[in-house]
Amino acid sequence: MKQRLFTGRRAALAAIAIVPALQLLAAGNAQAQAGGKQVVTFAASSFAEPGRGEKMRAWIGKFNQSQDKVEIQPVTIPFSSFASTVFTQMGGNAGPDLVRFDLPEFYAAVDAKRLVPIDDVIADGAFPLTGPDKYMKIGGKRYGVVFEVSNYAMVYNKALLKATPPSNFDEFLSAAKAATAAGNYGYAYRATMAERGGFWYDLCNYVYGFGGRWSDEQGNPTINSAKVIEGVAAYKKVYDAGAIPKGADAATYRRMFAEGKIAMQVDNGGVAANLATQAKGFEFGAAPSPFPTKAQGMILAPISINANSKNKAAAGAFLQWMLTPEAQRELQLIHGASSVAIAVPRSAEEVAKWPWISVYDQQTANSVPALPQGLEVKAPEIQQIVIEQVIKVLQGGVDPAKAMNDAQQTVLSRVLKR
Repeated sequence: MKQRLFTGRRAALAAIAIVPALQLLAAGNAQAQAGGKQVVTFAASSFAEPGRGEKMRAWIGKFNQSQDKVEIQPVTIPFSSFASTVFTQMGGNAGPDLVRFDLPEFYAAVDAKRLVPIDDVIADGAFPLTGPDKYMKIGGKRYGVVFEVSNYAMVYNKALLKATPPSNFDEFLSAAKAATAAGNYGYAYRATMAERGGFWYDLCNYVYGFGGRWSDEQGNPTINSAKVIEGVAAYKKVYDAGAIPKGADAATYRRMFAEGKIAMQVDNGGVAANLATQAKGFEFGAAPSPFPTKAQGMILAPISINANSKNKAAAGAFLQWMLTPEAQRELQLIHGASSVAIAVPRSAEEVAKWPWISVYDQQTANSVPALPQGLEVKAPEIQQIVIEQVIKVLQGGVDPAKAMNDAQQTVLSRVLKR
């Protein structure tokens, strides 16, 4: 998912003016006809992004030109206010017909009955959908289609990492220490409450990479399981190794990486794409994260139909077109380093331009959402509790097992009332 290298996508979009609520209200359930076509509104924060927004509008234009019955009209809302604006409109029985949510908001919208099931629109087996599609079904019903998947892998500075990229955690820790000298650092990640959201993604990569999960398939928290504790202990080892710029936020250490001052970081494909396009002349590579298992976090964005929509059939026609091979190929090109709903092979030109891209694409089969399974709508509360305890591990010397036991008990009593 594309992010700005120096300030982050969220910060960049926060500066863009908010679309007035009345405009969205008017667009939401419109039965208007545009040149004889049925109008379907589609809201996505991506439309507010410079460059990508224009490309997405052109992509939608191809659908509009392909038939004479439906016209998709983009609704631009910046990321900083997207969820609150759309949920407010949905609560007023209005809102856009199609919505591109991030995964946490998708689960929240389903829980609030703001999205309509679309099993009759996208039937099982109708399209060659990849692994992440399983997260589009909740309670046995389909509520969305994958719009974008951004995977995680390790990017590394070829000049600072003298040998081949590490393939296991011990090699990684040694390489990070060796590269830390003369104002350079071997690695960087988030470790402060101010960066809680990004901290959670970084932590998930370690926990998942060491075989842990925040909950089991039945939705029971497993925060104090042996594998989760192992992942947290590994996070602590890196913190104590003297190989990271402690306290640096993501914008800072990503800039440092682009300036050649950091050897390695585990980050999503959008960051790698920005490095390739913004940091001219900077040579970096990518490799699977150096953890015991291949599992890593995932940034997943579905597209869904508003339960208030009076245009479900027309919106469904767009979703079906979106899943055709040519439309998917073009959408993947727009996303850059992200994947789409079906497997789209990269062209020789893409691989030549971005030789590291295949590493990210191959990770789709191993990626796991950074949400506790079965407890997705409780994720913000669980995240806060876990991060508070991990900070105690990093900064207060608390034993990882004790900290995760405390987090487990707090989640059970405070969040789940057990």
